[in-house]
Formats: sequence, structure tokens, C-alpha cells
Amino acid sequence: MRWQWSEKSVLGIAVALVAVLFAIGWLTREDPSDDPYLRVMGGGFMFNYREAEIFYGFTAQVMRPLANGSVIEATFEDPAGGPPHVVSERVSTMTDRYSLRSPPVRNIEAGKPYQVAIKVYDRERKALLWEAEHSYKSQISDRMMPQKPLTIGPGYHPNPELRSEAPGAAGE
Repeated sequence: MRWQWSEKSVLGIAVALVAVLFAIGWLTREDPSDDPYLRVMGGGFMFNYREAEIFYGFTAQVMRPLANGSVIEATFEDPAGGPPHVVSERVSTMTDRYSLRSPPVRNIEAGKPYQVAIKVYDRERKALLWEAEHSYKSQISDRMMPQKPLTIGPGYHPNPELRSEAPGAAGE
């Protein structure tokens, strides 16, 4: 006797196979509600010797859906010991990556960790949705940074204030 494939048996096997695959998928899935809202992709100190500025910051990527207008807020420790610097940016549909950085800072010590608190709020800043802390260390201190910018303007023209202060400058 030959096995006869009936429509009912094929349909029954297909439904059973789909049910088994669905069960396997359900048991091995990663729940997106377990993911953090943001993933910090990188960060650290940036020394711009031409402008005589030092700042630090980070870049984060949105990992869970956030409502348009939600707020990402970063609180940067002030290396000089003053009050912390608070920087915020609104979430938009235009991008999923955000870079936040401190205003220019001074008195940075090499190897010392400086704290950054990252918070995500709803659009009215009433509900805190997520928070995390990171620390960043500089490999060099700010003693290597000039006190005045080396260049000025968009064309990186030499700073005339420094020319007149240099030994052997014209007029000495």
C-alpha cells in the first residue's frame, strides 16, 4: 500500500510545523523592553590645541523607540571643581545617534576619571525613562594646552596676540 497525501494531512503537518517554529521563536526571542534606551558608542576627551579648548563627551545610539521630543540629558563633572555642566538634546525622527559634549573645561588631570550622568526624559521632562553613569579619563593633563588659541578665524590664521608675545618678535 502506498501512502496517500490528503489535503487534511498536509494541512495538519504544516500547522504543527508552524506551531513548533513559533514556539521555538517565542522561547528564544530577546525582549526589546530589556534593552536600554541608549547605547553609548564611545566617548572621551578632545583636545583642540589650535583653539586652546578641551571638552569631553560621548556619542550614543537609540536602541529602543523613543517618542519624538524626548530629552537626552548629560551632566558632566567639572574638572575645575565647579558646579556640573548640564547639556541636553531633544530626540527627533531625523537620526538615531546623538553626540553630547561638555562646554570647554580646564584643570584636567591625567588618569583621573570624570563622571558623566546620562538621563532620558519624556518630552515634558516629567518622567525619567532611563539613566546611566559613565566615566572618562584623559591620558594627558591640560598643562600641555596653550593658554590662548594658536589660530583665529575660519582660515586658521596665526593669532596676532601670540606673535607679539614671542621672543624675538618684531619691535623688540
